[in-house]
Amino acid sequence: MLIALVLLAAPASAWEFTATPVCTITHETPDLALRITFDPAQPQPYAIALTRTSPWEKTDSFGLRFEGPAALTIGTGRHELSADKMTLTVTDTGFGNVLDGLAYNAFATALAGTTEVPFDLTGARPVVEAFRACDVLPSA
Repeated sequence: MLIALVLLAAPASAWEFTATPVCTITHETPDLALRITFDPAQPQPYAIALTRTSPWEKTDSFGLRFEGPAALTIGTGRHELSADKMTLTVTDTGFGNVLDGLAYNAFATALAGTTEVPFDLTGARPVVEAFRACDVLPSA
């Protein structure tokens, strides 16, 4: 009974996948809400949006550092900040490295200037595999 109470008191941070209206992965921690989408109707069908409780630093580059058995660091200068600077978004025609990093590592850190936001990847792999297999077309 005590274990159940402790688990109920712990913050939920599950990785989730939905196929409609577009293929989507979501994950929330106390510091970060992550959303990855695949929408083949868009010119750059893959998008990752990372929302913080405080503004992102405006920088020339954004990166993700993955730590674990398939460690890698990826970066881009093609990121955009929302008007309130709380959400950082990257779009592209492919996300193979992002998906591999999420699926095959233990931790990731979002990097923007001096801002580093770490997040746990426990439980991400099955969700990433469902996302990769998703072939649902977006609704009109």
